[in-house]
Amino acid sequence: MCGICGFTGQILDRQETLREMTQLITHRGPDSSGFFSDDFISMGFRRLSIIDIEETGDQPIYNEDGSLVITYNGEIYNYKELRRELTELGHVFKTNTDTEVLIHGFEEWKEEMLCRLRGMFAFAIYNRADRSIFLARDYFGIKPLHYTFVGDHFVYGSEIKSILAFPGFEKKFNMDTLNHYLSFQYAPPPQTFFEGVFCLMPAHYMWVRGGEIETKRYWDPMFAPDDSVTEEQAIDEIEKVFENSVNAHKIADVEVGCFLSSGVDSSYVSTYFADQKTFTVGFDFGARYNEIDWAKGLSEKIGVDHHYKVISSEEFWGNIKKVQYHMDQPLADPSCIALYFVSRLASEYVKVVLSGEGADELFGGYTVYNEPRVFKVYHKLPQWLRTGLRKLVQAIPGTFKGQGYITRGEYPTNESFIGNAKMFSLEDKRRLLKQPEYATRPQELTKKYYEKVKDLDDVTRMQYLDINMWMVGDILLKADRMSMANSLELRVPFLDREVFKVASKLPSKLRVNKKNTKYAMRQAAMRHLPQATAQKEKLGFPVPTRVWLRDRQYYEIVKGAFQSEIAEKFFRTEELIKYLDIHFSGKRDYSRRIWTVFIFIVWYQIYFEDGGHEVGDIPDFTK
Repeated sequence: MCGICGFTGQILDRQETLREMTQLITHRGPDSSGFFSDDFISMGFRRLSIIDIEETGDQPIYNEDGSLVITYNGEIYNYKELRRELTELGHVFKTNTDTEVLIHGFEEWKEEMLCRLRGMFAFAIYNRADRSIFLARDYFGIKPLHYTFVGDHFVYGSEIKSILAFPGFEKKFNMDTLNHYLSFQYAPPPQTFFEGVFCLMPAHYMWVRGGEIETKRYWDPMFAPDDSVTEEQAIDEIEKVFENSVNAHKIADVEVGCFLSSGVDSSYVSTYFADQKTFTVGFDFGARYNEIDWAKGLSEKIGVDHHYKVISSEEFWGNIKKVQYHMDQPLADPSCIALYFVSRLASEYVKVVLSGEGADELFGGYTVYNEPRVFKVYHKLPQWLRTGLRKLVQAIPGTFKGQGYITRGEYPTNESFIGNAKMFSLEDKRRLLKQPEYATRPQELTKKYYEKVKDLDDVTRMQYLDINMWMVGDILLKADRMSMANSLELRVPFLDREVFKVASKLPSKLRVNKKNTKYAMRQAAMRHLPQATAQKEKLGFPVPTRVWLRDRQYYEIVKGAFQSEIAEKFFRTEELIKYLDIHFSGKRDYSRRIWTVFIFIVWYQIYFEDGGHEVGDIPDFTK
């Protein structure tokens, strides 16, 4: 795994700038660095050695005549097959790397190369003859790539912090993104919190030619449910393709480990790691927040070398600033901090880990995917009647059975479901923001994805939306940033094109039904796991923020942030304090909303007040 960055055009101290931009992402590749410059472009690279770990794997890498130059971040799992094919076509290889396969593949097939690849990738290829630049990102967005223009200079990087170091870049806050963040708990791509900086979307490539950019989607994760697929066929196909994917993802010239929680996803992956290492973290707040005992029990049954760590409250809060620095943008998912710790633990033993991200989106794992079935009859009522019932129950004081059902069931799926996080409503945002005119409906962003799959069932539509938004903006962002912060390569065998082919054909009833979510995948996992593990209810990565925010020590930290100058700049702080005090009193659980705003304030302090530094504790907002 690696980090890349670069820019076009001539500037003062060009080599020093390139080295500084590259140095900022050393954590992505501490083993070596590499540079290329001519009178048009400067390209930087940091390497984490995984395949062909001798010096022949260093980048940049060139084609036979040196006319093409590549820097690349990722792993191509079918590179050996592609290398054989390219050799038969006459290409001459100087290294054993997957990087060189990319540059010869591009030379042979141009953009069509992308659909031949099996893996995760983000790369830049420069053509010295016509001064064009070709950039591409993998199918699901596992590896990141950001870009902007600074005057006539095209600037790109694996992480935004590289771009911020480019001379002349004017750092401006993007207020529109804050509006969206308050709905989704992440910055929905392609926009970022930095005005004018964008991320290249998954399964897209970009040409940069003559100062202009052209982007195109080359693949789309479209579901095509086949009702003729039987349960037994589905289980057989899932087991076969997943075993193939795990084995492909284990290819490396270094030891490979595995993350392990109590859930079925990582547990299923871990069954292919007998006599190898697995890693788990938890919190000392009881079984709800600690999966270590589950993981230890499974480890003994499947014969793996298990390592674990209990994260203290002090450690968690003491690393919030470091984590948000590495995230580049605020992410209000507290599990990203837990992921930072499990990545740090794993990095003490291995360079590569496999993890279970993507199983929920591909196979229908989230509990919320049950809602189309649960509300099927209720949604037959007229919209005006459902709205009237919602207003009626909300006017009744206290809580009672069925209240949540009527409230959640008011709108159809494409209106009610915006993803696995739904923080503040439009009305909440208007009440909370100092500039309420920026508040918009989150459905303005989700509707384009729903429209593309309008003829499919609601569960499938929800999955398609999550693959394109939630998984990119939250799940894969934190997976990449937290592993790379610890110079650890994280691989995700569920997010494999061959696995998706199988998942995309499953009938809805084999994904989500009355028995369970991820139904067929769990049945396949049961062939390798104890039934209790395969059928275990999904917990996510539980973090005790709800508990901490009712502890006076942490309440005061957050209260200081909510009364700070930063908070005053963006929010009506009296509304923030209301959320905090109601939660602290135990009357309502507002922990997710509170955390969303708190993390934004910490991030803003780092990148707009402190100049973008990771060191130090959480800012003391009480000063």
